[in-house]
Amino acid sequence: MKIDILAVGRIKEAFMREGVSEYSKRLSRYCTLTIREAADEKTPENPSDREKELILEKEGARLAGFIAEDAYVIALAINGKMRSSEELAQHIEKLAVSGRGHLQFVIGGSLGLHESILQRADERLSFSQMTFPHQLMRVILLEQIYRSFRISRGEPYHK
Repeated sequence: MKIDILAVGRIKEAFMREGVSEYSKRLSRYCTLTIREAADEKTPENPSDREKELILEKEGARLAGFIAEDAYVIALAINGKMRSSEELAQHIEKLAVSGRGHLQFVIGGSLGLHESILQRADERLSFSQMTFPHQLMRVILLEQIYRSFRISRGEPYHK
């Protein structure tokens, strides 16, 4: 299986980079993982609605350039479907069995994702109704993908 994480912005904090690195290494025995970063736009203090839209549009265009024609695209969005870890594992396994061996998870920047990316997505996934920093979301997503593979293979994993 091939999994891509498409994300806006670079991870600046060392501890988060270490988390991404650790889960990337763990995932290497289950899938081919690629992480692609789209440059983020500088967001002014108290941006207007128009400024927000322009930022989302620019970041969305960059992300769109990474989206593969054959990929099953899962956009992380607060209004997406929530799944338990077991449900996510079953869903990923079902996608793989049905010939969807290329998954792309898309993480937006601080303002979220542009509507064009949300429309292109095959589904929207939410981890919570809470807001998380987009850099931290990358670590959380990788951990849950790793957990999904462990669950699907009946391997032990801390609950």
